[in-house]
This record gives sequence, C-alpha cells and structure tokens, in this order.
Amino acid sequence: MAAITEVNASNFDSLLQEQLPVLVDFWAPWCGPCRMVSPIVDQIADELAGRLVVAKCNVDENQDIAMRYGVMSIPTLVILKGGAEANRIVGAMPKPKLLEEIEKAL
Repeated sequence: MAAITEVNASNFDSLLQEQLPVLVDFWAPWCGPCRMVSPIVDQIADELAGRLVVAKCNVDENQDIAMRYGVMSIPTLVILKGGAEANRIVGAMPKPKLLEEIEKAL
C-alpha cells in the first residue's frame, strides 16, 4: 500500500517541494461523500505510486490550509504541480471519472 501523508500546518509546505504531482484530499470525518471517496483515493495512491504523491487534509483540524486553497465544500481534491494548483475536483465521483480527471494533470 502506498504511503498517504496526513497533512497539517507543520508538514504541508514540504509537500509543495515534491518533484511529483501531489493530490491533496480535503475531507472531514462527518462527511458522507468524503467517506465514499476515501477508499477510492487509497486505491489511486497504490495504482499511481511513483507518479503521484497522495495526501489527506482533515479540514476540521486544518482550516487554515483549506482556506488557503479556497476549499468551500468537501470532498475537494486538489492536484498540485510544482507547488501550484494544476486541477481541482469537487464532490464524489466514480473511480474511472476521478482517474480521468487526475490523469489530465499528470
């Protein structure tokens, strides 16, 4: 299983230095759609290991990071390349559609 980083204020900026694109899953434990997307994100982390770094950001615990990226609803997946946003996916969707959206930014 690929490593998934749980982000917080102390380690988030280090993700921006990654050579690979970074997928950040903004979620919360009380969010039903987030719980639907989470296992899909875990599978994608395994399938795209070596091509993509995957991180999860609990918006309840890291409101400053969510505000920094303008996350207004969850789940929101943000793909960062070179520290800049390359793509944003809002809401739950089936795995094939999610992979298609992620591939656009790789």
